[in-house]
Amino acid sequence: MHIDKHHVHNHIIVSAVNLESTRKFRNFWGSSWALRRISDKLCLEHGLSIVEDPKPSRGHYGKWLGDGNKPLSFQNQIRQAIDAALEQHPSTFEDFLKILEASGVEVTRRGKSINFRVPGQKSRTRCNTLKGDYTEQAIRERIAGTYIPSVQLKRSNSSVRMLIDIDAAMRAGKGAGYERCAKVFNVKQLAKAVAYLKEHGDMSYEDLQAKAQATTSWFNELSTQIKDMESRLSQNGELQKQIVNYSKTRSVYIAYRKAGYSKKFRAEHEADILIHQAAKKYFDSLGVEKLPTVKTLREEYAEVLEAKRKAYAEYKQVREEMRELQNVKANIDYLLGPSAERTQEKEHS
Repeated sequence: MHIDKHHVHNHIIVSAVNLESTRKFRNFWGSSWALRRISDKLCLEHGLSIVEDPKPSRGHYGKWLGDGNKPLSFQNQIRQAIDAALEQHPSTFEDFLKILEASGVEVTRRGKSINFRVPGQKSRTRCNTLKGDYTEQAIRERIAGTYIPSVQLKRSNSSVRMLIDIDAAMRAGKGAGYERCAKVFNVKQLAKAVAYLKEHGDMSYEDLQAKAQATTSWFNELSTQIKDMESRLSQNGELQKQIVNYSKTRSVYIAYRKAGYSKKFRAEHEADILIHQAAKKYFDSLGVEKLPTVKTLREEYAEVLEAKRKAYAEYKQVREEMRELQNVKANIDYLLGPSAERTQEKEHS
């Protein structure tokens, strides 16, 4: 089980082999449902929610791994090698090919085409089949600094995006093609920022600033609320767990007490006694005089979980709105220049 997402969940991994015997796991028909019933039972015992009506998964192992963990294809390995070779700033295309070969990429020519092959790859890859920034013509232009990228920036959900710091990009070694593309991009974003003000009733700069501050404040408030609800869910689940543990081991502890706290009895039932004492210690730390029922806690857990789901849906919507407003404001500040800075300094003072 892990809690790195907004919904606490667990994965069940089955090893096909048994190191203690010669038996092997058989994935019989319906074995996944049997595992699900066991998992649901454990979750309910510890006060955790379950999926009442799960839908069959249509995913695959590559999707489960995620983009960051997928093994690179041979073509992507070649693209990475090309980028690494270009970072060494070769002066000619032939120098680029030598750097590429030195990095372990096999380079062959067949007629007018150039082919690449990385270790482990059976068939060669033609350079021009890589397309985009990695065709032979594109590589030659990248070396000369005249290439205009086909996809310069990743798309964003926000309709207005931040301007590119062209000076910083040029100092980082970007070519003239990048500068031209960045200038066009900046002009488009400034136009979008102005259009945003027009679309919202000719919004003034002061209104824009107030709306951006209000949205940011509400975003922070929602974030605080979600964290608080997550804390309540965690405490609720832990309390349910301790109540179940206390109830299960109560008879053993009563027998232990009747036995005069016998060392022999404790040695025979030490695990249950320790669990019971830990639960009692947990209740004392909370200062709870009367324990709530597990049913009451489960109902409260479901209510808080539903409230958290609604808050998180609003949280994502407000986050996108906040990002767009911040981008619009930053771009308008750039458009207004020093006058906007003076206004901000005056308001601050």
